Amino acid sequence: MASSRLEALREMLTVDPDNALVRYGIASELMKMENYEEARAALLEYLSMHEDEGAAYRMLALANLKLGQTDEARAAYRRGIETALKHGHPSMAGEYEMALDDLDE
Repeated sequence: MASSRLEALREMLTVDPDNALVRYGIASELMKMENYEEARAALLEYLSMHEDEGAAYRMLALANLKLGQTDEARAAYRRGIETALKHGHPSMAGEYEMALDDLDE
């Protein structure tokens, strides 16, 4: 099922390669499939095209952690905090701050 959603999203991307939200959807599907390397790449593409309000940074941090890239995960959480606060999501920023604290323990 997930692979059919992924294929549908990839088809949508061929029609509209500048659709940042489709890239986010692709990243989300790849995370569900535990394909962290491709998910990370899709998230970085999405973030280069679209000003996310913070949620994508959680996925990016998790993908980095699964890939053993702890410093990159920290950077994603820090950027997520900045972005979440900028867009009025203090509880999201607090969640990311706790995740950073957990990484530093």
